[in-house]
Amino acid sequence: MRQLEGRVCVVTGAARGLGQTIAAALGAAGGRLALCDLREDALRAAAAALRAQGCEVYAAACDVSDSAAVEGFFATVAEVLGPVDVLVNNAALVPGGPEDEARRSRHYTYLTTPEPRDTLGFTSAMSDAEWLKYWGVNVHGVFFCTRAALKQMEPRRYGRIVNIASIAGLSALSAHSPHYSATKGAVIAFTRAVAAEVAGANIFVNAVAPGGVATPQFDDYIARLDPEARGRLFQMIPAGRLGTMDEYAGLVVYLAGDGHYLAGQVISPNGGMV
Repeated sequence: MRQLEGRVCVVTGAARGLGQTIAAALGAAGGRLALCDLREDALRAAAAALRAQGCEVYAAACDVSDSAAVEGFFATVAEVLGPVDVLVNNAALVPGGPEDEARRSRHYTYLTTPEPRDTLGFTSAMSDAEWLKYWGVNVHGVFFCTRAALKQMEPRRYGRIVNIASIAGLSALSAHSPHYSATKGAVIAFTRAVAAEVAGANIFVNAVAPGGVATPQFDDYIARLDPEARGRLFQMIPAGRLGTMDEYAGLVVYLAGDGHYLAGQVISPNGGMV
């Protein structure tokens, strides 16, 4: 079914991973795609692949943490494709550096191994810069893009906004990344507030809060774990596996369509973790 036939769909952070998969699913459902990312080479490659599959695509580099850049991107989308019908706020900084992975592995061991309880020391050791950089993309970026999209949706009394949050904003399972958890909790609160504000104009705002996602980046992290550590990770997931990007993308397509009565909901596919 091409339930999004002709709809103008913006996806941020669309150059790779979950964002690219979401864009492909929206395109397969008939959406006309407007994609942005900071990784220009990867974005061009993603756009070319989508065009080869028959999708209509406009793609441009955009730093979602830059208010002026966001306003310019959305103005160009309206000129090239028409006013925005669907916005997927996917762009985010995700902890994936060596220090992040060390904290994550330490936390997973702490959760799944009998050992004396003590502080893990993550928050007290975090710098101002590490804390603040996540807010620019993960929270301010969601606000800037939502504001720009609503300026085009409200006069037409139609729109669908899907914010990609995280299980980190719903639970303590990401205590290894307090900065990331805080930003995703903010996205969830923002989703609920804006949804209540605009639902009367037939603009439905919802959030998807994924558990583990089998992105290439997370698969690489798992592959570097020793067998015991890998087993501890999957022991935390009742379903025994990570969610696939296609499974998450299918939910986004549903929320981007007209066949539901959902507003202000936070849906968390997480294999039973929460």
